[in-house]
Amino acid sequence: MHRIQQILQAKLTQLRYFFQTGLWQDIPADTNPLMRLWLNFLRVSFIMVRELATGELNLRAMSLVFTTLLSLVPLIAVAFSVLKAFGVHNQMEPMLLGLLEPLGERGPEITANIINFVQNIKVGVLGSVGLAMLFYTIIALVQKVENAFNFVWRVKRPRSITRRFTDYLSVIMIGPVLVFSALGVTATVLNHEVVQNLRQIEPFGTLIVLATKLLPYLMIILAFTFLYKFIPNTRVKLSPAIVGASVAGALWITIGTLFASFVASSSNYTAIYSSFAILFFFMIWLYLAWFILLTGSQVAFYLQHPKLVRLAGKPFALSPRLREKEGLWLMTVIAKRFCKNQPPLTVQQLEEQTGLTNNAVQDLLGSLEKGGLLVELAGEDSRYVPAQDIDAIRVAAVLHCLRTAEENPSFGLHSLADQGVNNVLQDLSNAQAEVLRDLTLKQLALGKYHDR
Repeated sequence: MHRIQQILQAKLTQLRYFFQTGLWQDIPADTNPLMRLWLNFLRVSFIMVRELATGELNLRAMSLVFTTLLSLVPLIAVAFSVLKAFGVHNQMEPMLLGLLEPLGERGPEITANIINFVQNIKVGVLGSVGLAMLFYTIIALVQKVENAFNFVWRVKRPRSITRRFTDYLSVIMIGPVLVFSALGVTATVLNHEVVQNLRQIEPFGTLIVLATKLLPYLMIILAFTFLYKFIPNTRVKLSPAIVGASVAGALWITIGTLFASFVASSSNYTAIYSSFAILFFFMIWLYLAWFILLTGSQVAFYLQHPKLVRLAGKPFALSPRLREKEGLWLMTVIAKRFCKNQPPLTVQQLEEQTGLTNNAVQDLLGSLEKGGLLVELAGEDSRYVPAQDIDAIRVAAVLHCLRTAEENPSFGLHSLADQGVNNVLQDLSNAQAEVLRDLTLKQLALGKYHDR
């Protein structure tokens, strides 16, 4: 018995070492591709479990439930009005039934109530103020969703007010039309005479039946991919978005099936909550739906930033040395494009070139902007240009700005360092000033540093 306990203890120690240290070591170049894929899968899975354990996504999902309850009817009302103009509004009810399918027999009841609410809304009676409040409620929902996705993608700055109205309203007004048009085209193709004839020929018949069964799941993945690409205020690559959407789609189907079983066997809850049981189950499913969406987005984020995966998902912070290096590099790139009369890069493009997260790039650009070295241009995308003549900006000033960005002059500290420490720091500052002398940002950008 004692021997068995020793073996189990040794195995637990090895397992703990593997997840704490061994899993995060560099993968050798000659590692089998399948093993490399398996290790990366374990890394992302471990990080996801730890992220979910913190409860941050849980809180975001719960806050979105309340906002969704307030905005659901106005959102469907606007979409219903747009679809009615195109004559396809009758297809909204089947879609709602599909989304609420995990609620079992309660799904059709909730769908009928929502459709009745929507049909009873008379836009002409609302007036200008009521109509404005209707659209404000919808935009507030999409903004809350964007804030949740920006949190997942470590994005500090949301869309500007102008972009919110243009982007959000375009999706609200045009999105439903495109979705139902795609569904209509798909149904037309499947019912076409040529396709019906192919059903009689094997193996085409089996493939068409299989495609018909997989079509709903494919539509879910495509919808999630669109959300992951569009909603965060940063550039999301297509491949991470598709993988994240696939994970979210698998969770959607799995959890939806389990939740449907739970609802079907919940007679006790119905007896306790009576008619409120419908609202109770509906709120739980809304929470699970948002939680699944945010989880898939988290997967896409780590796939797009593999460097953070190697950090075991720990908070990424630039050291003082890297902060100076990356900040000076950003200033140099911006100054070089300014000298050559090239359009300035967006924050997303700078993010791709540095390999940093959007949060880190925004932090560096914000420090340089606060120091009076950069200025943001007005427009849909965030772009920065030098705030001064680059021939007048000293490299030493840029480094000083990056080094002192987080200092608060109103918060005084009484230094306990003796004179010897102060002399060492002063000598270092004088040595740097001697090396840089009058080196300007323009000289550095044009590669004239060694020509002095």
